[in-house]
Amino acid sequence: MLSYSDNNITIWWGSIMSRLPVKTKNRALKLRLRGYSIKEIADKLHIAKSTSSLWVRNVKLNERSQKRLEGRRLLPYYKSAIRWRQKREDEEKRNRSDAVKTVKGLKKDIRYARIYCSLLYWCEGGKGYYESVRFVNSDPVLIKTFLILFRKSFQLDENKLRVLMHLHSYHNEKTQKSFWSNLTKIPKTQFNKTFLKPHTKKRIKDNYPGCVVICYHNRKVARILRATYKAFSKKIGA
Repeated sequence: MLSYSDNNITIWWGSIMSRLPVKTKNRALKLRLRGYSIKEIADKLHIAKSTSSLWVRNVKLNERSQKRLEGRRLLPYYKSAIRWRQKREDEEKRNRSDAVKTVKGLKKDIRYARIYCSLLYWCEGGKGYYESVRFVNSDPVLIKTFLILFRKSFQLDENKLRVLMHLHSYHNEKTQKSFWSNLTKIPKTQFNKTFLKPHTKKRIKDNYPGCVVICYHNRKVARILRATYKAFSKKIGA
């Protein structure tokens, strides 16, 4: 989370994956802190209203900023947005509570771990590879979840695990390799040569760690995963 302070106003703004320049976001935040409306910010910075709304939705305005909106007869919209955001946050809390109760009863033995693993592989795995397992994603949590289930499902030879990073030119290769190695528990010596994707450098994704391919060269394991998700789909009548 990033913290900003302006005129004793503190705002918390979660890092937003975006392709537009960070400088433009910062200008949007400053304008909002001065009491500019979402539409005014969008017009001034030549961005979509939806983008403006997304960037400044968590900004808390002080009394002076609210008076500016009030003078332009826009304060009711701001207060309405605050109420709706609180309503959404309350709903999310209830959803998280229900989700915790749902997953609490999940089975933890190897059979169920293999089913969960196969379903993730069905979604994000390389279906065109029949001699090996290839799992591709840029979400660190998803990569870590897959590997936890994968390791629980099979007796793996850890030396056969490989990682291929897909990075942009703005990434620091050593930094990203350390990040993914720590997260996957796969030594750097088992990383393949990094693939650098073309990039104009005009648009940079905040906190984007790059995309990785987890490879495990074992025909039997790959075919078991495919057979498992196919059997699961038939079991539920798909």
